[in-house]
Amino acid sequence: MSMNQYETVIILTPVLSEQQMKDAVKSYRELITGNGGEMVHEDNWGLTKLAYPIDKKGTGFYHLFEYRANPEFIRTMEIAFRRDERVMRYLTVKLDKWAVEYNDKKRRGEITRKPETNKTEEEVAS
Repeated sequence: MSMNQYETVIILTPVLSEQQMKDAVKSYRELITGNGGEMVHEDNWGLTKLAYPIDKKGTGFYHLFEYRANPEFIRTMEIAFRRDERVMRYLTVKLDKWAVEYNDKKRRGEITRKPETNKTEEEVAS
């Protein structure tokens, strides 16, 4: 069975303590590795304002997992998310080879956001 590379972002309820949030993240990391998955990268985006309220909450703890896993595992993990009252939303995306390459380059610092410049017409003309 071939392994694909995935990115999953979860939004955890803001009512959790820092330790409860870390425990939830740890449980999903262990779910991935315990089912033969391989962690590639993780990013804790912290407490962030939501675009719209979910369950009457305006913020949530965002966490991103990037990992390799068998396709069947995604169903297992998403069932766990649906059963977990700590998880308000989740999204899993299968990465193609270009997305994997982009993420690798971004982590190595080869891709950075270009600063936006607001030049006046006179500066552009000179």
